[in-house]
Amino acid sequence: MNSLEHKTIVLAVCGSIAAVNTIALAHALRRKGAVVQAVMSEAACRIIHPDALTYATGRQTITNLSGMVEHVLYCGDQGIADLLLIAPCTANTISKIACGIDDTTPTTFASTALGRPMPVVLVPAMHHAMYRHQGIGKNLACVKDMGIFIIDPRIEEGKAKIAPNEEIILKIERILLGSPLSGRKVLITSGRCEEPLDDIRILTTRSSGRMGEEIAYQAYRLGADVTIVHANHIPCVENRYAATAESMQDIIRSILATEEISIYISAAAISDFAPVCIPGKIPSGEKREITLIPRQKILPDAIHAGVGMIVAFKLGEDAIDAANSLISIGVSIVAANTKESMGGKTGSYHLITKEGHYPVSGTKEEIAAEIFDLILTKTGSGKR
Repeated sequence: MNSLEHKTIVLAVCGSIAAVNTIALAHALRRKGAVVQAVMSEAACRIIHPDALTYATGRQTITNLSGMVEHVLYCGDQGIADLLLIAPCTANTISKIACGIDDTTPTTFASTALGRPMPVVLVPAMHHAMYRHQGIGKNLACVKDMGIFIIDPRIEEGKAKIAPNEEIILKIERILLGSPLSGRKVLITSGRCEEPLDDIRILTTRSSGRMGEEIAYQAYRLGADVTIVHANHIPCVENRYAATAESMQDIIRSILATEEISIYISAAAISDFAPVCIPGKIPSGEKREITLIPRQKILPDAIHAGVGMIVAFKLGEDAIDAANSLISIGVSIVAANTKESMGGKTGSYHLITKEGHYPVSGTKEEIAAEIFDLILTKTGSGKR
């Protein structure tokens, strides 16, 4: 999905060993459709060669400012860049930006961008002892007050490591896509449920949770406050852990009772039945009857709570017919699909509303974008 198409991003690289990650970052940004212009400090050039980023971006890397005043061309008042990303950003560069010092190529780009103003994102990376320095903490607070976005590092192995590329790109998308869902709370159920059969075995489905996760990412990109209830963990959003249908329902009821949810999306393969759990382990080869107890549906909880926009998923050969009954009880959109879409990276769905049917297919990231295009249209926010 080319979410960053027609966007120009200046990728400024400072002298941290994390500079080695920027080649993959540049490729990932370009796969999203962005034009990427690399800028390197002298210290960064001692860690990776500028030609590596020239290759990764398809554009000549800027290592020194010339009479072409590159910092103005990209980040000046009529500059062609949409965002300045400094990744990795060292303690030295953070402190210089906080004090208005621009004696390196990246800091001169930063001074120009802040005077324009335009979005500036810093991704710190350094040893943990440096990151804990009181002065660095104060300077990070200072640049935040300037309106600069900070993507926090991962604290591992005594280091404040650069954030993963996936997280960096998600936050850039959120900044540049206009935030049409700003101020909205989106609640999502995702993935499969695992119902215990005995102390060892479970009953579950082939659901991977990929569709729900892509929906959570898209809601985040569009500026929403996102909570996802599932058995996994993904970046940038609030994760609430639930392995069984009962625990998922308990969490959903608690959230609906205490928070004002704008959009509820039921993308999980929630168990329709739970077996009566047999204590211990059923011996191998032993015949045993299993009693299945019907589970309560979660959708009625969202309907009764008065959630304004509800999106449900319906699986099965009769999914389209069943979707109409869900529409009749208050569901806004039903994504109908078949078992072939479960567990894979791609899928085919029918998005069903009162107004009609909309077939969509592609990667699950693309399908999530189509779902939110329809949500934005129905809520009067326009397309993303």
